[in-house]
Amino acid sequence: MLDYLSLQGSSENPTFITILFTVLLAFLLSSLIAYTYDKTTEQVTIPVGFLQALILVAIVAATVMQAIGDSLARGLGMLGALAIIRFRTNLRAPRNMVFIFASLAAGIACGVYGFIIGIVGTIGFCVFALILRFSPLHFSTSNLTGILKFDLPKSSEELSEVEIILNQFCKRYAKIRYQISNPKTKGNKVLPAQKFITYEYHLKLKKESDAKQFDSALAALATIQSIKINFENIAENV
Repeated sequence: MLDYLSLQGSSENPTFITILFTVLLAFLLSSLIAYTYDKTTEQVTIPVGFLQALILVAIVAATVMQAIGDSLARGLGMLGALAIIRFRTNLRAPRNMVFIFASLAAGIACGVYGFIIGIVGTIGFCVFALILRFSPLHFSTSNLTGILKFDLPKSSEELSEVEIILNQFCKRYAKIRYQISNPKTKGNKVLPAQKFITYEYHLKLKKESDAKQFDSALAALATIQSIKINFENIAENV
């Protein structure tokens, strides 16, 4: 075992035992990466195909690197063959893409017989992924973003009070819409004929637990009308 771990150079004619050991090690390392992803992701449902892809891509990378060996001609041929293939899978979450690259790196390290590099790199990656998942840095951030839409009479001066509430509850916000509307009615009561201004903000809350308090604070304002808040918890998607 130690002899295989200390082997650093590629071989033109690897033995069957060496090939088998390389594939098994790539499988073990990529399985550890997939397990770490499963324990650290925020997704409620994880596609089984993505976890399997994390494992299989390392074996493919190791096989490709062993097939190329030290041959420049093989490398160019493999590059041409891979250029024909069009990968249409869209990884919308950068974190998922990082895990794919980690699995590829583990497979490549095994394929060039850098076993120690592959083992240490994979363990280090998984340890730091767990640290980041359970660190205060992770829990101090909120993923709850949303759109706030409301109307104010043109003569109202409560916009400054609205922005005070936004500063109190939101980590950041930006005004994305400003539109003058027709006269409004509130229930069965006809409001005086006056122009209303529709405001729309894109915002991110400081704490997800403050969502109800944020809505109550806005509703307590006297002249604000038609308050609509649409929150979405931004999660990782494959």
